[in-house]
Amino acid sequence: MGKFLDIQDISFAYPDGTKVCEQLSFSVEDGEIGCLLGPSGCGKTTMLRLIAGFERPGSGRILLRDKLLADASTCLDPEHRHVGVVFQDYALFPHLTVAKNIAFGLRGMDKLAADARVAEMLALVRLQAEAHKYPHEISGGQRQRVALARALAPKPALLLLDEPFSNLDVELREKLGLEVRALLRELATPALLVTHDQHEAFSIADRIGVMNRGRIEQWDTAYNLYHRPATRFVADFVGQGVLMRGKVMDKDAIDTELGLLAHCPGCTLQPGEWVEVLLRPDDILHDDASGRQAEVMHKAFRGAEILYTLRLPSGASVLSLVPSHHNHEIGQKIGIKLEIDHVVAFPTPSH
Repeated sequence: MGKFLDIQDISFAYPDGTKVCEQLSFSVEDGEIGCLLGPSGCGKTTMLRLIAGFERPGSGRILLRDKLLADASTCLDPEHRHVGVVFQDYALFPHLTVAKNIAFGLRGMDKLAADARVAEMLALVRLQAEAHKYPHEISGGQRQRVALARALAPKPALLLLDEPFSNLDVELREKLGLEVRALLRELATPALLVTHDQHEAFSIADRIGVMNRGRIEQWDTAYNLYHRPATRFVADFVGQGVLMRGKVMDKDAIDTELGLLAHCPGCTLQPGEWVEVLLRPDDILHDDASGRQAEVMHKAFRGAEILYTLRLPSGASVLSLVPSHHNHEIGQKIGIKLEIDHVVAFPTPSH
């Protein structure tokens, strides 16, 4: 597969000079679902608006199937980009029925063909029974399905989704996210999702770009973002974990309070250097037979598991995810051992 959507060194600033995106590059392959993940204000929605044609980049290029959509001097109108957009607030017309909302993007099409396409989309999102209802008469999840059907009705080359599930409760958000992924797969429609919710990103997208202050820190799979974060920001933003101080013994071994860690792929370490090693909750195992003890400082019950915050003899804290039948009290000392497959270390920040 080649680059379907190609973002090349895009920069954008507001008229007052405030920079929003800086030298931002990534690509989405044909049939792939990409995602821009990051905190509020990092520039992810602005990037979506640049792709849709609602903003013009200050520099760089945006290409779709090798066709130039925008650069500093060229900006194709949104209606000519063949890009569908699903907005955070649904943006449905309150005075139009579900069927007429879906038909809105089919203006100019022969009526019989448009009616057939609307019927097809209603069946696809399972809203045939709601076709003649108005937006206020259906649920939030159903309104999001209408917005999705309307965006997909004209058969866009690319679908953009701007925080599409943020107005829904957690359970419905997860269910609808999986439905959207299956739907996009069925239609073979490439898509780009924008969200601040990493669980949403992980469940829907094939590749994810973690954004920070207008830049992409890492464009990768969910697995690599969690286990092989490229930067300290990605390590902190994705998943849970702590950074433990350690000393480099040789180029590929780090001595920590929990033992010697070997094999740190990609690390360029110098013997004698102090570093911080990323430890995830699944790296710290509960082991009653272990002579290494840690004190339970906090516990968060999660059904099948309990997330423990543990204090080591030095006073440092680590997290451990333990099956919930191991139910320990605050202040109790438990045996632990370190079992880490992916050693990730960062230089100790200078102050």
